[in-house]
Amino acid sequence: MIGRRHKATVEPEAVPNDVRAELRGLRGEIAKLNKHRFIRMHNSLWRLLMFNFLRGLAFGLGTVLGASALLSLVLWSLSQIEFLPIIGEWAAEIARQMKAAP
Repeated sequence: MIGRRHKATVEPEAVPNDVRAELRGLRGEIAKLNKHRFIRMHNSLWRLLMFNFLRGLAFGLGTVLGASALLSLVLWSLSQIEFLPIIGEWAAEIARQMKAAP
Protein backbone atom coordinates (compact mmCIF):
# COMPACT_ATOMS: atom_id res chain seq x y z
CA MET A 1 0.00 0.00 0.00
CA ILE A 2 1.06 3.55 -0.57
CA GLY A 3 2.10 5.71 2.36
CA ARG A 4 3.16 3.29 5.06
CA ARG A 5 4.07 5.07 8.25
CA HIS A 6 7.71 5.07 9.24
CA LYS A 7 9.24 6.26 12.47
CA ALA A 8 10.11 9.90 12.33
CA THR A 9 13.81 10.64 12.60
CA VAL A 10 13.18 14.26 13.62
CA GLU A 11 11.97 15.22 17.08
CA PRO A 12 8.26 16.20 16.92
CA GLU A 13 8.94 19.48 18.73
CA ALA A 14 11.45 20.51 16.03
CA VAL A 15 8.88 20.31 13.19
CA PRO A 16 6.96 23.57 12.51
CA ASN A 17 3.17 23.54 12.72
CA ASP A 18 2.65 24.27 9.02
CA VAL A 19 4.74 21.21 8.08
CA ARG A 20 2.69 19.11 10.51
CA ALA A 21 -0.53 20.33 8.93
CA GLU A 22 0.78 19.53 5.46
CA LEU A 23 1.83 16.05 6.59
CA ARG A 24 -1.64 15.44 8.07
CA GLY A 25 -3.18 16.54 4.79
CA LEU A 26 -0.88 14.28 2.80
CA ARG A 27 -1.69 11.32 5.05
CA GLY A 28 -5.39 11.97 4.51
CA GLU A 29 -4.96 12.15 0.73
CA ILE A 30 -2.91 8.93 0.69
CA ALA A 31 -5.58 7.20 2.77
CA LYS A 32 -8.23 8.33 0.23
CA LEU A 33 -6.03 7.14 -2.62
CA ASN A 34 -5.61 3.71 -1.01
CA LYS A 35 -9.40 3.38 -0.79
CA HIS A 36 -9.86 4.22 -4.48
CA ARG A 37 -11.22 1.39 -6.67
CA PHE A 38 -8.34 1.63 -9.16
CA ILE A 39 -5.72 1.10 -6.44
CA ARG A 40 -7.71 -1.68 -4.74
CA MET A 41 -8.06 -3.49 -8.08
CA HIS A 42 -4.34 -3.34 -8.74
CA ASN A 43 -3.55 -4.69 -5.27
CA SER A 44 -4.99 -8.07 -6.27
CA LEU A 45 -3.23 -10.00 -9.02
CA TRP A 46 -6.36 -11.98 -9.94
CA ARG A 47 -8.54 -8.87 -10.23
CA LEU A 48 -5.89 -7.21 -12.35
CA LEU A 49 -5.61 -10.23 -14.67
CA MET A 50 -9.40 -10.50 -15.02
CA PHE A 51 -9.73 -6.78 -15.74
CA ASN A 52 -7.04 -6.87 -18.42
CA PHE A 53 -8.50 -10.05 -19.96
CA LEU A 54 -11.97 -8.49 -20.24
CA ARG A 55 -10.46 -5.27 -21.56
CA GLY A 56 -8.61 -7.23 -24.25
CA LEU A 57 -11.78 -9.09 -25.25
CA ALA A 58 -13.71 -5.83 -25.56
CA PHE A 59 -10.91 -4.21 -27.56
CA GLY A 60 -10.67 -7.18 -29.94
CA LEU A 61 -14.42 -7.38 -30.47
CA GLY A 62 -14.66 -3.64 -31.08
CA THR A 63 -11.80 -3.75 -33.55
CA VAL A 64 -13.31 -6.61 -35.54
CA LEU A 65 -16.80 -5.10 -35.64
CA GLY A 66 -15.52 -1.64 -36.52
CA ALA A 67 -13.23 -2.92 -39.27
CA SER A 68 -16.04 -5.05 -40.70
CA ALA A 69 -18.46 -2.14 -40.81
CA LEU A 70 -15.89 0.22 -42.30
CA LEU A 71 -14.71 -2.27 -44.91
CA SER A 72 -18.23 -3.15 -46.00
CA LEU A 73 -19.09 0.54 -46.32
CA VAL A 74 -15.98 1.21 -48.40
CA LEU A 75 -16.60 -1.81 -50.64
CA TRP A 76 -20.25 -0.88 -51.13
CA SER A 77 -19.33 2.68 -52.07
CA LEU A 78 -16.68 1.39 -54.48
CA SER A 79 -19.21 -0.95 -56.10
CA GLN A 80 -21.41 2.08 -56.83
CA ILE A 81 -18.68 3.67 -58.93
CA GLU A 82 -19.43 2.77 -62.52
CA PHE A 83 -17.46 5.45 -64.33
CA LEU A 84 -14.10 3.92 -63.37
CA PRO A 85 -14.17 0.58 -65.18
CA ILE A 86 -11.34 -1.15 -63.31
CA ILE A 87 -12.37 -0.14 -59.79
CA GLY A 88 -16.11 -0.51 -60.49
CA GLU A 89 -15.77 -4.03 -61.89
CA TRP A 90 -13.40 -5.07 -59.12
CA ALA A 91 -15.71 -3.74 -56.40
CA ALA A 92 -18.77 -5.27 -58.10
CA GLU A 93 -17.00 -8.64 -58.17
CA ILE A 94 -16.22 -8.37 -54.46
CA ALA A 95 -19.84 -7.42 -53.75
CA ARG A 96 -21.07 -10.43 -55.77
CA GLN A 97 -18.76 -12.74 -53.83
CA MET A 98 -19.96 -11.29 -50.53
CA LYS A 99 -23.61 -11.87 -51.52
CA ALA A 100 -22.85 -15.43 -52.66
CA ALA A 101 -21.06 -16.32 -49.40
CA PRO A 102 -23.31 -18.07 -46.83
